[in-house]
Formats: sequence, C-alpha cells, structure tokens
Amino acid sequence: MKTRRRGKQLLVLRLVMATGGFVCQEAFCQEGAGASSTPKAQQVPLSQSAGSVDAQQSTAGSAGSTSSVNTLNSTIQVSGGFVGSIPDPKAPQGSLTLTISDAIHRGLQFNLGGVIANVSVRQARAQRLAALSQMLPNIYGTLTETSAKVDLQTLGLSASAFGGGLAVPTTLGPFHYYTALGNVSEDLSLTALHNIRQSEASLQAARMSTANVRELIVLAVGGTYLRVIANKANVVSQEAQVKQAEASYKLAADQYQAGTKTIIDSNKSLVELRTEQQRLSALRGDLLKETMQLARLIGLPAGQQLSLSEDLPVEVPDAISLEEGIKTALDERPDLKAARLQLKAADEARRASKAEYLPSLSINGDFGLEGINPNKGVSAYQVSAGLNIHIFDSGRVRADVDQADAVFSQLQAQYDDLKGAVDLDVRQAYVDLQVAAEQMKVAQANRQLAAETLGQSVDRFASGVTNSVEVVQSQETVAAAEQDYISTLFSLNLSRISLAKATGQAEQFIPNMLKGH
Repeated sequence: MKTRRRGKQLLVLRLVMATGGFVCQEAFCQEGAGASSTPKAQQVPLSQSAGSVDAQQSTAGSAGSTSSVNTLNSTIQVSGGFVGSIPDPKAPQGSLTLTISDAIHRGLQFNLGGVIANVSVRQARAQRLAALSQMLPNIYGTLTETSAKVDLQTLGLSASAFGGGLAVPTTLGPFHYYTALGNVSEDLSLTALHNIRQSEASLQAARMSTANVRELIVLAVGGTYLRVIANKANVVSQEAQVKQAEASYKLAADQYQAGTKTIIDSNKSLVELRTEQQRLSALRGDLLKETMQLARLIGLPAGQQLSLSEDLPVEVPDAISLEEGIKTALDERPDLKAARLQLKAADEARRASKAEYLPSLSINGDFGLEGINPNKGVSAYQVSAGLNIHIFDSGRVRADVDQADAVFSQLQAQYDDLKGAVDLDVRQAYVDLQVAAEQMKVAQANRQLAAETLGQSVDRFASGVTNSVEVVQSQETVAAAEQDYISTLFSLNLSRISLAKATGQAEQFIPNMLKGH
C-alpha cells in the first residue's frame, strides 16, 4: 500500500516538474521569437520636385533701343538643386577648354540635381528590399542558459488539486537548463505580395525620374553653354564697334586739326567712342558672370578659367513633323514614363490595402539541443502554423484603403494632366523654333543693310558731305543690328534644345548639336 502511494507521489512530482519546465520553455520561446504581425500596406509617397529647368521664348517689349528690330526675348531659367553641384575633387588647374559635350558630361556627373536623384533611387531600392523581406523567412539562432524557481501554487498546482492525498511541494527548483536552437518564422499574405509589386514599380519610377533629371541637367548645361557663347559673340561684336568708333573719332579729330570740321563733330565722335567702350565693359562683365554660373553647374570652382571652343551655328536642320514629335514625346518622355509607373505603384498599394481583409498564414519553428548542461543535451524541435483571420480592427484597414484610393486618384489626375502638358510643350517648342527661324532671316538682312549704311555714312563724312551725327546714328544702328542678330541666333539654338527636351531627346541631341562649329 505504501509502495503504491509513493509511486503516485513520484508520478505527480514528475508531472509538476515537466509542467514547470514546459512553462519556462514556452515563456522563453515567446520572448525569443516574438509575436508575428500582419504586414501593413506600404503607401506611395507623393513626389517632391528638387528644382526646375525651363527654356522660355517670349515677345520682347518696346522699351529697348528704337533702332532694334528684335522681337524675341529668350531665356534659360534654372532653379533649385539644378543650380548647384558637388565639387570635382580632380578639377584641373589653370585654363580649361570645354565643348558642349564636355560640359554636359561634367554636369551629369557633378550637378546637385543628379546627385539627389541618384540618392532617391537608392532609397527606392532599399524600400523594395524591405518589402521583399516580408515574403522571405526570418532565420536566426538562440543560445540561452536558464535558472528558475517556480511557485507551483500560482500555476494552480497544490495538494487540494489532487484530492489532498498527495504531498505536493509549494515550489519547484531551483533548476537549470540550456537551449541551443535554430529558429525560423515566415508570414505569408497577399498584402506582402502586392507590397513587393508596389515597391518594384516605385523603383522603376524612381529610375525614370532620374532619367528625366538627366534631361533637365542636359537642358540646363546646354542652355547655359549657349548663353555663354552668345555673350562671347556679343563681346567680339562690341570690340569691333569700339574699333569702328575709334576710327571715326580719329577721322573727326584729324579733320578738326586740319580745319575742315568743327569741334562739335570731334566731340560727338569722342562721346560715341566712350559709350561703345562702356558697353564693352558691361558685356565683358556679363560674360564673366555667365561663365561662373556655367562652372557652378558642372562642379568647377567659380574662379575656374573656362574657354568654350564652339560657336552658335546659323544653319539649322529641318525638324521632324509636329505629329511625329508629339508621338515621340508621348512614347519617350521619361517624366511621363515615371508618372505611369507611379500610377502602377499606387494601384498595387491600393490592392495591398484591400488584401489586409484576407487571411494570412504564419509558420514558426525551431530545432536544436536542450539539457541540463552542454554534455547531456538532447535534440528538440517545435513547429507551429497559424491562420490569421480578419474579424474587427476598429477601421484600421478601411483607413488604409481610403488613403490608398486618395493617392491613386491624385496620381491619376496628375498623369492625365501631364499628357496634356507634354503635348503643349511640343507644340510650343515648334512655335518657338518657327518664330526664331523667321526672325533669323530678318536679323541677317538688317545686319547687312546696317553695315552698308555705316560704310556710306563714313564715306560721306570723309568727303565732307555730312557731319558726325549721321555717322554716330549709323554706328548705333549697326550695334543694334549686331545685337539683334546674336540674340536671334541664341533664340534659334535655344529653341532647338527646347524641342529636343520636349520630345524626350535632349541627352541624345544636345551634346552633338555644335559639332563642326
């Protein structure tokens, strides 16, 4: 009888010890593995512009010189991050000769707008990896040493629980054991799958946005390069005007000394000479500042001495037809491609949000050794699988769906608007090119007529037929005609690069547009 009672006591004691060990082990496993969570829908961030580049052509006002026939006012406007650059650590010392292709290559490498765009691609790539990690298993190892003492009464184990016939201890322990386990956990859901697709589309959109940034950098550097060589042409032209004014003043001074002309003619010629010299000084200052801005765009020090080796071409090849240009723009413009991919990403984000209503599967397991010391371990494993079913979440999923729908609607409207903007860009670029080409014909004819008129005025003055007033007026007309010609030449070439940007071909066209000039 005593033997049977003692056997029951041992059986209860073993049960208590096993229960205590199981409770401790389960507490450890929950703490080590962590509770699984349902993947949340990733939202598409709204795009933010780091700056802009715009080539504009407008009708010039009537406030300029009355002898000017130029009706165009063309500018290249650069703002935001595109204005700056990171310094080239290997910038050459002394004077540097650049072609437009060289300048663009440096701009694509060092312009701040491109650097920011590349960082955005890296960020999108990291977000894609984060989304992919939701579908891949999480594998890790744990090594623990446990020392515990358990109060059995808190677990509901006491003598009364077994009818009062057994002597059950109030505490268990202290006892020690170790575990060395390899753990794996996996969560599977349609939300995670749509998150991967959304992040992939966002990454492709970021790459297309970077391609569009490259187009803007090419436009900014190319337009600034054209403006610098136009200013250089203005300086060369003004230097010729100064030499002409010097010759006229010398002629008037010689005739005054000879007594054939009055002091008034000599003084008027001198005033005209000083005026032309003042204009030359101002134009040289403008050229220096424009050259500094170009250096700033392409990662060179502002004080770098730059020499541009090309000139503005007069002859312009015929452009493609308007219909072909619009079709090319709708197919090739990287900003339009980026908008399409952003819309696709928003659609996947919306699907991911709706998939949060669906069940998800979680799998957890571990395998390894357990025992009272490393020399006496036994193999142990545990595997569990669970199906998480959506019941009630206080409107959290509905909020995710509404937010994703709002972003999708916004991007859809922006994409539809962008298609219209692309069409308008191409049409306006064609108008600017046509107007500049027609203006070029007028500027060339007026330039020739002004030069002929000045020659006749100088001859008349030398012959004593007229006074210096006619010569000064003719010189002003020549100066205005030369300025009109160079300004129109700049407008014509700026229209060419503006059309290339409008059709998405800036990086292919602009670096080669000045070859042979």
